[in-house]
This record gives sequence, C-alpha cells and structure tokens, in this order.
Amino acid sequence: MARQTITVNEPNDRWMKQKVQENEYASKSELINDLIRHQREQEEERIWLRNELIKGEESGLSQKSMAEILEEAKRRARKA
Repeated sequence: MARQTITVNEPNDRWMKQKVQENEYASKSELINDLIRHQREQEEERIWLRNELIKGEESGLSQKSMAEILEEAKRRARKA
C-alpha cells in the first residue's frame, strides 16, 4: 500500500477525528480511502451515464410508443 502525507484544514481534521471517535472508521486513513473510493465510483457512474446519453443521441428518434419504450427498459432491467 502506498504511503502518503496530506495536509487538511482544521474543520476537515475535526470532522475526520469525530468520525473516528464515533467508530464510523477505524482510522483517518480508512476514512480517506473510503472517500476516494466513493469519488471514483461517482466518476465511473458519470462517465457511464455520459456515454449512454451520447449513444442515445446518436441513435436518433425512436418510432416506438412510450409504453413500448418502458416495457423494453423493464425487460433490460430484469436481465441486469
């Protein structure tokens, strides 16, 4: 595991200490890693959504009814 040194401002340090004291995290390192993990997941979701929107725009207009589109979306969701 890579070792890093970071500097945080006082309000952030107090917040991190509070989370550790409340036993939400075992250490500040665990908290920082969790924050980074969540940020990475959000970034991946944004990239996926952006790509899906681009695909949708590039596919053009649909001739399907709203009911057909909804049924197809439900079918795809069940497969996932």
